[in-house]
Amino acid sequence: MARAALNWSVRDLADATGLHRNTITNIEVGRYGGTQESLALIESVFRSAGVEFFEENGVRLRELDATKSGQSNLKSIAKSG
Repeated sequence: MARAALNWSVRDLADATGLHRNTITNIEVGRYGGTQESLALIESVFRSAGVEFFEENGVRLRELDATKSGQSNLKSIAKSG
């Protein structure tokens, strides 16, 4: 849901995290649980892009970033990473 909120493709998330596209897809569909490190990395990238997480599996984009698109956030994350 976080990836969809940012309008990111699997490739976008793979580029931002450095993880392989297949790893991300396998985590998303439940085929692979992911390592603690990879899950923490994905969460960190989403938070840096403006995603807020809520206890009951909810996500939303931060209000401050409402004027930025997920793609512009992705570009700034990719440049800093």
